[in-house]
Amino acid sequence: MEALFSYGTLQQTQVQLDTFGRTLSGTKDTLLGYVLGEVTITDPKVIATSGKDVHPILVHTGLASDQIDGTVFLLTDDELTQADNYEVDEYVRVQAQLASGNRCWIYAASKK
Repeated sequence: MEALFSYGTLQQTQVQLDTFGRTLSGTKDTLLGYVLGEVTITDPKVIATSGKDVHPILVHTGLASDQIDGTVFLLTDDELTQADNYEVDEYVRVQAQLASGNRCWIYAASKK
């Protein structure tokens, strides 16, 4: 199983059902060294699934004082691929460490 930290639309029940075919249960944790920004979504499927065209996006600062609360979900490799397919090009999946000391995947702003 792969740990994925969610801070935005992947916490929504409808997004989980449309993306994974099931609802997820997770544990609360905090990501250090990031702040939330916003990104305008133009993909009609993602807008229809999430119900919004502006999504939060993680921006790396490297400052431990910058913290984002969220939920860690355990996903299969196939589900992680499905999450990759849901996220638009403005996001990149990278490894990060949480306040709990656990490592996980996150979707952050791509450096394009």
